[in-house]
Amino acid sequence: MPPMPTNTGGGGMRAPSTFDKWKMGAMIGGTVGLVMGFLFGGFNIMRFGAGPNGVMRTLGQYMMGSAATFGFFMSIGSVIRTEGRSPLVNEAFARAQRRPLIMPRPSK
Repeated sequence: MPPMPTNTGGGGMRAPSTFDKWKMGAMIGGTVGLVMGFLFGGFNIMRFGAGPNGVMRTLGQYMMGSAATFGFFMSIGSVIRTEGRSPLVNEAFARAQRRPLIMPRPSK
């Protein structure tokens, strides 16, 4: 399937901003963290008991802690992995990939 054509001008849809990517990463990470916290917390409650806080509070702590941690790191990762690069970055990457100027001597 060919890629979607990009909008070159006018009033079409625009690419997501960095803040939009950050929000999307936080939402996806938070959702995955909630599910993992539910599974991990439920397993630990069944295995070790709920403790003095009760089942719901203990499970909520597992879920919220996991969601906050995973969402935080997923949002940072989504912002770091932005698709658009500046021409300076592309030029620096191309320079780093070329052969060195000083070549080693050929062995005899």
